[in-house]
Amino acid sequence: MIRTFVFNEGKLAAQDLDLDALRLVRSDKGLIIWIDLDNPTEAETKEVLEGLFHFHPLSIEDCVAVSQLPKLEDYEDYLFMVMHAVDFNRQEKFITTELNLFLGKDFLVTYHELPLRSLKTAVERSVNKIGTIARGPDRLAHTIIDLMVDNYNPVLDELHQELEDLEDLLLGKAQREDMVPMILDCRKDIGLLRRIVRPQREIIGRLARGEYKLVRPNLLPYFRDIHDNLVRIDEAALSASEQLLTSFDLYLNHTAQQSNEGIKVLTALTALTLPPVVIGSWFGMNFKNMPELYWEYAYPLVIILNVGGIVGMWFWLKRKKWF
Repeated sequence: MIRTFVFNEGKLAAQDLDLDALRLVRSDKGLIIWIDLDNPTEAETKEVLEGLFHFHPLSIEDCVAVSQLPKLEDYEDYLFMVMHAVDFNRQEKFITTELNLFLGKDFLVTYHELPLRSLKTAVERSVNKIGTIARGPDRLAHTIIDLMVDNYNPVLDELHQELEDLEDLLLGKAQREDMVPMILDCRKDIGLLRRIVRPQREIIGRLARGEYKLVRPNLLPYFRDIHDNLVRIDEAALSASEQLLTSFDLYLNHTAQQSNEGIKVLTALTALTLPPVVIGSWFGMNFKNMPELYWEYAYPLVIILNVGGIVGMWFWLKRKKWF
C-alpha cells in the first residue's frame, strides 16, 4: 500500500495523490512530499523507489532486504537509514520491526513491511493537523524516529517486570525445572535490545553532530535529545543485563546450597548408622573363640549398644547443628 502526503509550510496540503501527480508536485520547490510504503508489492516498490525517485540500486537492495542491524548511508542527494522499532509481550517475546527511510531535501520515503505505531501516530498528527511536524523532511524524520524511540520505554518496563518476576522465581521456594531456559531467553532479549540500540545511538549521534547537510542546524538539538534517550535506554539495558547475571549467580548459589543440604542429610544418616555397622561388623566376624557369643546377655547388650550409639550420634549431630 502506498500512502502519500504533501505538506506546505508544515501543514498537510494534500494526500493520497497518484504518482503522476507527485511528479508534478516534485517540481514545486516549496512543497514537502512524504511517501509511506506500507507492505508494498514489488511493483509499487519499483514504481516509487526506481521510477519516481531514481534511488541508487544498492540503497533499494538494502531497503527491500531484511537487515539485522541499523545503518546509515550518504548518497549525496539523500540519506538512506535503516532503523528498528521494538515491541515486547509475554506471549511473542521480543519483536523488532525494520523501518527504512530515504531522507532528501524536499522528500521523505518510509518503507516497512509491518505496521508501526510511530508511523501511525505521525500520520494521525499530520491528518488532524496537530502542530507543524513537516516544515522539512528532516523535521518529519525526526518526529517519526522520536516517536519510535519513545516506544522503547514500554519495552524496557516489560523487560524489567519480567526480570523481577524471574528473580522471584529464582529466589523462591517453588522453583520451576525450566529456570535456566527462561534465564537464557531473558538474556537473549536484553542482548538483542542492546544490539539494536547501540548502532542506532551512533547513527543519531552522527546526525546530531551535523555531519550531513540534509539535517538543518536548528534540528541538531532535537536529534541530540533522541541520542540522549538512546544512551539512557542502552544504560538501562546494560543494568538489566548485569542484574540478570547477579540473579543467575544467586540461583546457582541457591541450587548449590540445596545440594549441600541434601548431602548433609545423607551424611548425617550415614553417621547415625555407623554404630550399628561397627558393632554388627564386630560380632559378625567368623572367629572360633569369641566368648561373648556364648554369654547369655550378649544379645541384649548388642541392642543396648546399637540404640545407645544411634542416640549418642544423633545428639552429637544435633549439637553440631546438622539437623
